[in-house]
Amino acid sequence: MTDPIYLLIQLVNGLQYGLLLFLMASGLSLMLGAMGILNLAHGAIYMLGAYLGFGLVSLTGRLEWALVLIIPVSLGIGLVIERVLLRKTFGQHPLEQVLLTFGLVLILEEIRSLVWGDDVLSIAVPTWLSGSLPLTDLLTYPHYRIAVGLLCLLIAVGLFVFIHRTRFGLQILALSENRRRLASLGINPAGLSAAVVAVGCCLAMLAGLLAAPIYTLYPQMGQQVLVTSLVVVILGGLGSLTGTLLAALVIGLMDTFGRLVFPQASGLAIYLCMAAMLAFRPQGLMGLQSGAGGDR
Repeated sequence: MTDPIYLLIQLVNGLQYGLLLFLMASGLSLMLGAMGILNLAHGAIYMLGAYLGFGLVSLTGRLEWALVLIIPVSLGIGLVIERVLLRKTFGQHPLEQVLLTFGLVLILEEIRSLVWGDDVLSIAVPTWLSGSLPLTDLLTYPHYRIAVGLLCLLIAVGLFVFIHRTRFGLQILALSENRRRLASLGINPAGLSAAVVAVGCCLAMLAGLLAAPIYTLYPQMGQQVLVTSLVVVILGGLGSLTGTLLAALVIGLMDTFGRLVFPQASGLAIYLCMAAMLAFRPQGLMGLQSGAGGDR
């Protein structure tokens, strides 16, 4: 189908998916860029956000309340993860971080299975967003997808302002350069690290909850999202929010139109794009943070 309106719908779908990917990948990018930690549990945290959101919607009866409540819950979970688990791995071999976060994946999956079971679940779209915007006599576009895209865009703008225009955000960027130098200036690197992990978890869980009414909830739903988010981070450049946003939009459009044109090979195209980036521009679209993985 080559109707211009239909192609426009696919374009908007790709952009909306890309913005949702940015919400997921930005936290992963911040943790990699500022702390040098590859959090393999990021996808499981995305999954946890969707299932916790399901529980909150069941409790309150409204998705809006679930979105509000998931923010303090996710920040608290992020602080616990950083304080109890990740902080012990700073300065250690990266393999310890990989094994630790992989173990956290198994724990979160088991918790999900015990609490919610292994059935496919869904979250209903709020009544006031359940309609669609008519585009032609036959084609419409869901109000909920429009709302998700706009909310993700608003969060992206807020995140950019927070990181690049506030003193605390600039300190987080400086965290990747030299933790000891920050400490000598009277800044607490441990507090900054905790904030990065908390914000990363919050973004991932928000993405999971926002995506749930569109894609449903199912066991191990975070695995594919984690892989795609890693592709986004690699394409964008470690620690670069601008690069992450550009890469997320590119991947969102590639995936959407790939499924339309070559449905059997749409996933392959994304990985080939990543392979080409690693071969010809390994620093990513916007370059690497110079201090990532450096002296901590």
